[in-house]
Amino acid sequence: MAALTFQWQHTDPGSKARTGKIITGHGEILTPVFMPVGTVGSVKAVSQQQLMDDVKAQIILGNTYHLYLRPGLEVLEKAGGLHRFTGWHRPMLTDSGGYQVFSLAGTRKIKEEGVTFQSHIDGSRHLFTPENVMDIQRSIGGDIIMAFDECPPGGCEYNYAKTSLELTHRWLDRCFSRFNDTNDKYGYTQNLFPIVQGGTYKDLRKQSCEYIASKQATGNAIGGLSVGEPEPVMYEICDWCCDHLPKEKPRYLMGVGTPWNILECISMGVDMFDCVMPTRNGRNAMLFTTQGVINIDNKKWEFDFSPIDEGVDCIISNHYSKAYLRHLMKSQEILGLTIASVHNLAFYRWLVEEARRHVELGDFATWKKEMVDVLKKRL
Repeated sequence: MAALTFQWQHTDPGSKARTGKIITGHGEILTPVFMPVGTVGSVKAVSQQQLMDDVKAQIILGNTYHLYLRPGLEVLEKAGGLHRFTGWHRPMLTDSGGYQVFSLAGTRKIKEEGVTFQSHIDGSRHLFTPENVMDIQRSIGGDIIMAFDECPPGGCEYNYAKTSLELTHRWLDRCFSRFNDTNDKYGYTQNLFPIVQGGTYKDLRKQSCEYIASKQATGNAIGGLSVGEPEPVMYEICDWCCDHLPKEKPRYLMGVGTPWNILECISMGVDMFDCVMPTRNGRNAMLFTTQGVINIDNKKWEFDFSPIDEGVDCIISNHYSKAYLRHLMKSQEILGLTIASVHNLAFYRWLVEEARRHVELGDFATWKKEMVDVLKKRL
């Protein structure tokens, strides 16, 4: 089966926002796209049926670190890969586990070979190398798999960022070598995306973009942002990276972010996003809506029997009232977590679909400016 392809469709005249279509072995993805995060093979509190019918997700993520530890590769291989194991038959992306490993600062050790770390489950020791992370992701079975990189901490000094970047590039060579020497496992083509690093330093980011572009991968990712740096710095570096990455390949900004972050980064030419924010914040009573941000715990919603958000095309958003969802949250009823999570994911899907529509209309820049102010409003 053919490798992933990207068809560039429209460009907004007032910004660098664009629309396109990614074609994978499990179907098409219209961009810009937001990808729900299914860390352990499950988007928390949301069923696959809800992801398909209510959220209308085109692609979801699996996490290599967590899936490697549990259920483990033997289970996933015998199941025929993560798609069959979970019953999700649309495209899927797996991250490399690098971010999770590097977040275990007290229990991991970085060296040229790779990273040794302790499992958060039982304390057992493991080694991730560029080679075995490629093998692990082959076994998990993502349509898109990510290179193993080091994600430096936000605000790190120049010398640390430079040394880290050089290691990431050496690891990238090894990732591509192993990837090219191994075969797809489950009858469809897997695609390796490299990751731009370099901290908040433009010269390092440019160097990384150029190195990554030389690999001529089917798509490219921007990593190491939204890790503690100020929001204006994140935007500046994202914009800089987009200017130095190939225009004919999809650009994936990893782990970002708020609804307004997403609109701003779409305006810079980013095509793909993921973040745990819609589900994590939803489980903590924060709802993103077409009118602004709601804390559903607040007493002001106690007698508000209007739908959660009639502006979003989603059964759950339109069917349940704010008062009922508040009652469920106050009662610590599990259904409340599901309703809030599904709504937020459906809102993110609505947001990128609206962005796509306004790019096609040619008025994205104007709409974005107005919409960012609306989205930030606390109701």
